[in-house]
Amino acid sequence: MGGFKKFLLRGNIVELAIAVIVGATFSGLVQALVADLVTPLIGAVTGGRQPNFAEYSFTVNGSEFKYGDFLNHLLTFLIIAAVVYWLIVLPMNRLISLFDKNEAATTRPCPECLSDIPLEARRCAHCTAQLVPESEKPR
Repeated sequence: MGGFKKFLLRGNIVELAIAVIVGATFSGLVQALVADLVTPLIGAVTGGRQPNFAEYSFTVNGSEFKYGDFLNHLLTFLIIAAVVYWLIVLPMNRLISLFDKNEAATTRPCPECLSDIPLEARRCAHCTAQLVPESEKPR
């Protein structure tokens, strides 16, 4: 029982649980956004009554295909994906690129074949060109 308790109280599990709860709540928020703001906006732009995509369907051989409900879910997914991309992915990529710029380079391109080689290499492993290590180059 103690091992199970440790497993449940590990930081990653707790963070994952929080992320799932926040994600579910965010999904509900976006669904409300689509139903209460986006759909009426589409109705205002088209000049007709407010469309209810959930009611859109067609029938083939007695089977009803509710493509309108699919449109609602697709629109919700696209909004969630856009928000995640612009509010999480892009800022994280910028932050990671800032850290990468601060790291000192450990390789350089070979002047002959342009493959990456260590800074202190005396010979390229790919084309065997003789090189002068960075520490021995005149400044």
